[in-house]
Amino acid sequence: MKSKIKILGAVLAVIISTVIFTKQVSAQQGNVSFQVFYDQLSPYGQWMDYPNYGYVWIPDAGQDFFPYSSNGHWILTDYGWTWVSNYNWGWAPFHYGRWDYDNNYGWFWVPDNEWGPAWVTWRRANGYYGWAPMEPGISINISFGPEYRGHNDRWMFVRDRYIDRPDINRYYVNRNSRDKIIKNSQVINNAYVDNRRNTTYVSGPRREDVQQITGRKVNPVAIHENDRPGQDMSNGQLHIYRPQVVRNNEMGQKPAPSRIVNLKDVKRPSEINATNQPRNVNKSQNANTSKNNRSKKQPNTVKPSDQNKNVHPKKSKSEQDRNKTD
Repeated sequence: MKSKIKILGAVLAVIISTVIFTKQVSAQQGNVSFQVFYDQLSPYGQWMDYPNYGYVWIPDAGQDFFPYSSNGHWILTDYGWTWVSNYNWGWAPFHYGRWDYDNNYGWFWVPDNEWGPAWVTWRRANGYYGWAPMEPGISINISFGPEYRGHNDRWMFVRDRYIDRPDINRYYVNRNSRDKIIKNSQVINNAYVDNRRNTTYVSGPRREDVQQITGRKVNPVAIHENDRPGQDMSNGQLHIYRPQVVRNNEMGQKPAPSRIVNLKDVKRPSEINATNQPRNVNKSQNANTSKNNRSKKQPNTVKPSDQNKNVHPKKSKSEQDRNKTD
């Protein structure tokens, strides 16, 4: 009888210790604060204290950088269309927070604590898919409204059949056509509810629609959790760091970047040599990105000589014939 009691006591002790350990691990994972953004992104850009937003980050990516456009592509995951970035720092600014634009400083990122496949607004026009970074302070419900479309010069469009291409940067529509496309477009209001994180994501075009348009099967890519900052696409799986993030640290203190650049000392995009910045791309990808970046312009910086340029690649005769029927 005593031996049974001892065994029962030992089992209970193991169960209790396991529960306590699980809660501790869960608490540690849930207590990742904004400090992880401040520390991990500092080598790749500048932190500044921006009016109304607080600490924001400007990437050292050069004057041709455009969020959800430069150096990356779309894949379909269980959460919707997910932006896969080739930048080493892409795990954070394209999945947490929002992007905004300043005529003096260029694109800057405003941190937030909700993870998502991509914080963008999607639209569909006849033969086109388009997306734009969702502005800070805009909720998903507002972004789904028919009247919301943000700034026209922040939209990127491609022919709908190219949406899942890994070299999508070769197929962006000439910006001279953008206003006309936007005018004749409708918002895509598909969403995915993540009950585990208590968050709703903008999921973009429906899988069935893309399969019908492209004529090929689109298989969702599985997402696996990384235990450290970074992301990697391998063997048909996306491994990405996406912890639960809280604004303050476990002591209740407000985190801050170790180095904050004064507004007057912030480097302008034209002053940044992006070629010296670490990137998680191979040589062929880097060459393609560099070539195409020279063709993409930031809002309000399009040169008159660029107005008639088209970033489409040269198409074969058969593809040209198909385009005539679009």
